Amino acid sequence: MVVQTIPARIRWAVDFMDIQPNDHVLEVGCGPGAGAELICSRLETGKLFAIDRSESGVDRTKRRCAKYLEAGRLTVRQIDLATLRVPVKRLTKVFAFNVNLFWVRDASAEIALLHERVLPGGTVNLFYEATQREQVPEIIEKSSKALADAGFRVSIVDSKVPAAVGIIGRR
Repeated sequence: MVVQTIPARIRWAVDFMDIQPNDHVLEVGCGPGAGAELICSRLETGKLFAIDRSESGVDRTKRRCAKYLEAGRLTVRQIDLATLRVPVKRLTKVFAFNVNLFWVRDASAEIALLHERVLPGGTVNLFYEATQREQVPEIIEKSSKALADAGFRVSIVDSKVPAAVGIIGRR
């Protein structure tokens, strides 16, 4: 079996979110499953619902995190956030890394959906790899505005090593 490493940027973001054993987390854009693996390793009674539009991303996450699927801590679905209509109503945290949805187009419907499903005090955590520093101001501005317009209180976190930025919306 090949041991897959977890990139420093993903580790930093998940550490920042301070996953608790009973959290209920939605991951938007699970891709290869590194974030899902790290989040699930910290859950006991909590659960992770991971989604991705890509069939290959879903397959990769399922393979990488098979033990968490079997344990009932992880559910993975091929779906985009706009069409998410499953009964995920008690989220404590939402996690997305390098998901451009929140800054390249109007995502007000998707963010309203998150606001409806995140419990008071819960957070939406949008992280971006900041390797192209010239894009960071636009990413922060557009993602922050989208979250604030939906009623989230927004804060920004920035990491130089790894080069990443987080836009955090607290309900």
